[in-house]
Amino acid sequence: MQDLRHAARVLVRSPGFSAIAIASLALGIGANTAIFSVVHGVLLRPLAFPSPDRLVALEERDKEGNGSNTSYATYVDWRARSRSFADIAAVSYWSPKLSGEGGAEPEKIEGLRVSDGFFRVLGIRPAIGRDFLPAEDLKSAPRVAILSHGLWKRRFGSDPALIGRTVRISDIPFTVVGVLPAGFESVFSMNQYASAEVWSPLRYDATLPWACRTCRHLRAIGRLKSGVSLPQARAELDVVSRALWREHPRDYASAGVLVTPYSEKLTAAVRSALWILLGAVAFVLLIACANVASLLLAEASSRRREIAIRSALGAGRLRVARLFLAEALILAVAGGTAGVAAAAWILQALLRLAPTQLPRLDSVRIDGAVLLFSCVVSLITGVLFGLLPALRMSRRDPQAALKDGGGTGRGRSARAAGLLVAFLLVFGAGLFVKSTARLLHVDPGFHAERVVKAEIDLSGPRYNDDAPVVAFYERVLDRVRAIPGVVGAGVVSQLPLGGNQDSYGIHIVEKPAANPEDDPSADRYGASPDYLRVMGIPVRRGRGFTAEDRAGSRPVILINETFARVSFPGEDPIGKQIRTGDRPPKTIVGVAGDVRHSTLEAPPGRQIYVPASQWADNSMILVVQTAGDAAALAGALRSAIHSVDPDQPVGHIATLERVVEDSAATRRFSMNLLAGFAVLATLLAAVGIFGVVSGSVARRTREIGIRMALGAGRRSILRLVTGRAVGLALVGVAAGTVGALVLGRTLRALLFDVAPTDPAVLAAGAAAVAAVSLLASLLPARRATRVDPLIALREE
Repeated sequence: MQDLRHAARVLVRSPGFSAIAIASLALGIGANTAIFSVVHGVLLRPLAFPSPDRLVALEERDKEGNGSNTSYATYVDWRARSRSFADIAAVSYWSPKLSGEGGAEPEKIEGLRVSDGFFRVLGIRPAIGRDFLPAEDLKSAPRVAILSHGLWKRRFGSDPALIGRTVRISDIPFTVVGVLPAGFESVFSMNQYASAEVWSPLRYDATLPWACRTCRHLRAIGRLKSGVSLPQARAELDVVSRALWREHPRDYASAGVLVTPYSEKLTAAVRSALWILLGAVAFVLLIACANVASLLLAEASSRRREIAIRSALGAGRLRVARLFLAEALILAVAGGTAGVAAAAWILQALLRLAPTQLPRLDSVRIDGAVLLFSCVVSLITGVLFGLLPALRMSRRDPQAALKDGGGTGRGRSARAAGLLVAFLLVFGAGLFVKSTARLLHVDPGFHAERVVKAEIDLSGPRYNDDAPVVAFYERVLDRVRAIPGVVGAGVVSQLPLGGNQDSYGIHIVEKPAANPEDDPSADRYGASPDYLRVMGIPVRRGRGFTAEDRAGSRPVILINETFARVSFPGEDPIGKQIRTGDRPPKTIVGVAGDVRHSTLEAPPGRQIYVPASQWADNSMILVVQTAGDAAALAGALRSAIHSVDPDQPVGHIATLERVVEDSAATRRFSMNLLAGFAVLATLLAAVGIFGVVSGSVARRTREIGIRMALGAGRRSILRLVTGRAVGLALVGVAAGTVGALVLGRTLRALLFDVAPTDPAVLAAGAAAVAAVSLLASLLPARRATRVDPLIALREE
């Protein structure tokens, strides 16, 4: 306690030094705490279910070893034949609407159709009401629903009497049987913009055409039995899969099941990027530690006579070292406290910048685990930057210190290390910036300028048949085209880069395969005749759709360039026929340009277009090209759609430019954070260089005075002082270049069209760090050139 009180008095007497040290630590600790809170919430926090480590995702394994959805028949076999699972459930996407009862607006919501036992697999019981009954998961059973706590509160005023009442969902009466707990974590939504809010039984049986073994549109989740390991479950399901393959050879391309912990499956797309960001921000803290260590060392050098007297009076090395460690710990605690306050602000900024695709954002917060992390980091930081001055000053010879009139320069290795770390971060950020810039300049295959999209999902008995669905969309297109400023309008079932996908197995009639499962699949687009023109997708060969391509006329289809090149090499595909599933063959009438569908970085695969009037989809996306501001069309589009049917809600309206940006949002988020950390690290390294050079000038005042008295000019002194900064920069850059080669290989999987050892980025990073080091040394160097040799020698 005596050492702590003394350390506090020393720091109070040096307010400038203390403020700089605490501010540096607050920035480093605050940034680390904020990023760790994201990593903890997204990656480390267990899912909010009992025994979440027992939850696994189950996927069929294709020929390439990748996972895919499964079918109802396969799910039934997995459930019946496996003994490793307490239960297995199947999940299907559902996007219903709530009718506008009581004057409320009709609302499109996200939902899931789930098999019996879904909530038991999760280990969740409704807070109000009950779970689904096994008898309710039958095709002939009455329709029932369970609501999220948020939907129950928002639409039904938290009315407990709602249980047992009927509500209209998609114009169909459903009996509400339960409401989930308020803290339920909806991790199964397939919409990147919203979470599931309503659940209903799957109600499948083997007689349904979409329950076939090759109809792979379901996701499966299982709960391992107690005592069953993940390898055991994988081995058992592989045996089951091989048996199914032998029994149904024409329904499976290969055997095998991927069994993945569900938390890993949920966060697979962002796991690497978040760990890299946490490592990057840890480097920032290391530079802050090096800065404070240098400041403490410089401060300690000015107290060398005090330390010498203490040593001469009997203070041992441990006692002297403890004095400096006490100062370091006080600075660390103060920096950590300020850092937690800064982390709260930084975290709010991060959450505003975070992409909607980042999973589990609702779990990100500063809680006990994050505060514990901050405390541990603060204490470790205090020991790290306090140890160097403590050890050095405790080893000084008291007699030499009492005789010494000047101090020796310290902190070179720390500053070179700081520059090394700064260079690595600048290099890594440069790779991310160049990679993201190239990604955003990729041609998506369509024109996003002045195009807006709106989602429509028709539901209810009126739209059970194809004819009213086709008529609705044709009337909507007529109304939209009449809006002033609209150049063109079309509808499509799946929007490129829109986060949705509809793939079908495609079978070329002229080239039948022995096993239909060996045939490839293609992304399917149900499109109106004007869709390609509105999107700017060219027709490379043949023709596009016309008004004559209607229901009852000859079935036609368009394929993309990749399809034509891969499946018809050296042939003219026009006139060839393709089957999709069990539908009648369709004649190829045109070849459209490739579009990037899933992501900008993924190359186009096979794609097919069918006329929307020949293959009707209730869920469609309206795309509108305008001569003016696309974003200003939202109100007019809603009015046009509601003029055809006021009961149909209009989903997410956005410009296509926003859609393209959102597709790269996670990469852009990582780029911005890494670039920010690189700038912060470089600034901290510059502050450290400034401190080292300033201290060197102060200690070498007598030497500089002698040099100038002997005729040294200002340029010579300038070169003398800045040479040290340049030397540090060269050491840091040289070591950093070696480190950058290793770092680049680590980042390879996260880069797009950029070599991990890109020489231009390497050179730019080296130039940036060298320039910042030189600039940081100029002010103390200019001060050195103004030293009056007579005054300097007289003071000595």
